[in-house]
Amino acid sequence: MTHIESPENPRLKSVRRLQRRRERERTGRFVAEGEDLVGAAMLAGRRALEGYRLAGSGLGGEGFHDVEPAALRALSTLGSGTRVIGVYEQLWAAPVGPLCVYLHAVKDPGNVGTVLRSAHAFGAGCVALGPGCADPHSPKAVRASMGAIFAVRLARVGEVAELPGRRIALVADADEPLRGPGAGQNPGAVSLLVGAEREGLPSAVVSACEHAARIPIASESLNAAMAATVALYEMTRHAAPAPRSSRVRAS
Repeated sequence: MTHIESPENPRLKSVRRLQRRRERERTGRFVAEGEDLVGAAMLAGRRALEGYRLAGSGLGGEGFHDVEPAALRALSTLGSGTRVIGVYEQLWAAPVGPLCVYLHAVKDPGNVGTVLRSAHAFGAGCVALGPGCADPHSPKAVRASMGAIFAVRLARVGEVAELPGRRIALVADADEPLRGPGAGQNPGAVSLLVGAEREGLPSAVVSACEHAARIPIASESLNAAMAATVALYEMTRHAAPAPRSSRVRAS
């Protein structure tokens, strides 16, 4: 085990560079901070890259590099600092059902991370990101996912036609409210399409869908994360819940 004392250590500097999106895209790596997130990765069968498992003095155990607490605080994006950091490979795949959430131009990384968390909670097959979305591997998105970044399949999508199953666009002024399948019904594969809070989904995206639906609310709109969460609940509320042992346990 290596003991690291200086914030200028080359290993720590390479981790610090991953705070920039361009570096994450170049390397295909990202950072998770904190014992809950690193623990969630382990629960999902994801292991930090060799040489990039970092912990404050005496905390990490086998396989971790020992880092002076002051150097680790200097590396952290959290105001309170952190005690454990891991660097992981990004994993991307094709979008799959039976339930997929598609985000279009959702620029807030906190919303993207929260959608990942909701997708995992309701057993969605994947979260697909369209043009203009925030990076799901940014520090803010990873924290907001509460560990779901390690458990939910991520996809990049250029065309709506790539999405699985029947495509339902969430549109604030759609004629019909969103209705999930009744008890005992099998709707087949479904993709829920969610746009940015102000702009919503472009008309071309809505036109490419088989159905448009609204979430009945008293106010004008929900943000993307709230809309996706409500829609996921509606589509799965009659389904049997997943076993608790399969869920990410970050809090």
